Amino acid sequence: MTAVPYGNGRLFHGKELPDWARVFASSWGQFFLKYLLGDPSVTAVIPGTGDPGHMADNAGAMRGPLPDPDQRRRMVEFIEAL
Repeated sequence: MTAVPYGNGRLFHGKELPDWARVFASSWGQFFLKYLLGDPSVTAVIPGTGDPGHMADNAGAMRGPLPDPDQRRRMVEFIEAL
């Protein structure tokens, strides 16, 4: 189970979502949620928000493809390089 997967926004504040990630995510919130949802060891994700816009965006992570293993590796490399 995961909670507060965005690090309270510090992971993506002021940064542009990379073009290659737009295949499976349309926002940073979806980027991180889909990373977690695509991990077979994660059984529950609790993003936590009081903002209706963020809640709607988080729900968008439930649609469309999840990142494949190669995309997940690229996601890790991208975040580690920040």
